[in-house]
Amino acid sequence: MVLAFHKPYGCLSQFTADGSSHRTLADFGFPAGVYPLGRLDADSEGLLLLSDEAGLNSKLLDPKNAHRRTYWAQVEGIPSLNSLKKFEQGLWIQDYQTLPATSWLLDPQPTLPPRDPPIRVRKTVSDCWIALELIEGKNRQVRRMTAAIGHATLRLLRVSIGNLELGDLSAGTWKKISEKQRRLLLAL
Repeated sequence: MVLAFHKPYGCLSQFTADGSSHRTLADFGFPAGVYPLGRLDADSEGLLLLSDEAGLNSKLLDPKNAHRRTYWAQVEGIPSLNSLKKFEQGLWIQDYQTLPATSWLLDPQPTLPPRDPPIRVRKTVSDCWIALELIEGKNRQVRRMTAAIGHATLRLLRVSIGNLELGDLSAGTWKKISEKQRRLLLAL
């Protein structure tokens, strides 16, 4: 079985507490025996898959299998097209170079439910939403990539993995994906 979960802000992508005040996956009533496929940081939101099927983690998340993941990032300022093109060559962040990624300004800009707590707002600095499509997912990678082009990430939402989209699944809710969706997801 594969489940699609809209992980809310402030939730860990694990079932056990780490001593912090963050919620865990244990708070959301998942069936016994499922585990998360990949991770989202506690301060990131969006699509997280869970499954009880061994081996799906590498099938979906290993870069050699090239399953794309799309993120929407609300960033400080408005990146130029030249800045966004830097993602296509890969960026050096920390001690590694990212694989090439596609990015674009979202037009129209999405209207999402407010986050709790709200994002930082600065009256003198504009912000906008961009989309990034990656085939890898290192720790805090999107945040480090946007910072590398001079635009700090204020809010981050994963909206798809392969052809499976978050859609209108509201924060904190989950659903079992159909067998057809599962086959399409794994066929990529």
